[in-house]
Formats: sequence, C-alpha cells, structure tokens
Amino acid sequence: MELSHFPFLKNLKENRFFLLAGPCVIEDEESPYKIAEQLVKICKTYDIPLVFKGSYRKANRSRLDSFMGIGDEKALNVLKGIREQFNIPVVTDIHAVEEAHLAAAYDVDILQIPAFLCRQTDLLIAAAKTGK
Repeated sequence: MELSHFPFLKNLKENRFFLLAGPCVIEDEESPYKIAEQLVKICKTYDIPLVFKGSYRKANRSRLDSFMGIGDEKALNVLKGIREQFNIPVVTDIHAVEEAHLAAAYDVDILQIPAFLCRQTDLLIAAAKTGK
C-alpha cells in the first residue's frame, strides 16, 4: 500500500518500518498511558515511527464471561487522550457498522477490521465512509 494513504506517515521513506503496538484491549484508564509513554521513549531512541494500537472493546472472545473492556466511550476517550498527549496516531478495531462512526468521532486515526469480518461489505463501507 502506498504511504500516501496514511497522512501521519507522510515523512517516511518508502518501505520504512514503523511500530504498531499497544495493549490488546484498554483495560483501565491509567496503564495505556504508561504503555504509550514507554513505547514513545523506545521509538524515539531508535527513530522508529509509532502507531498506538488498543481495542476499546474486545468482542471476539471465546467465553461469554471474558473481559471485554471498560466501556466504549471511556476506552475511546483513553485512545483520544493518548493521541493528544503523545502526538501519535492511534488505531482501534471495530466489529459492527455502528461502531465505525463512534470510533471515528473520537479522532481514531485508523479503523482496523478483524480478518474474520473483512467479508462484511457493509462494515467495510461504513469504515471507509469515515475516512479512517
């Protein structure tokens, strides 16, 4: 994919490595900031561009009683706060059409569609319409 599709990576040379990292799911309001702080330090040390990844809701669990998140808006606010505080792009995944607009409203830079959902045309269209 062309780097021009990712405006936040516009200063990169073609085929340059960047790190996409973060917690699997936003489990609380404090630890994602600590994780982001450490990732930013490491990436600055090695001159590696960073994109912070965290799911605001983990919908693809194997058990109904598994932890799924701290609440959509609370977790999306954490991602937005990390984006603003550390001036880094953030990524989260979405699982349903109505989630595309919700996540985009919190300034998420990239909406990720889990592989097992990539055949749901309406979900892909909803994500694309957000421009994310």
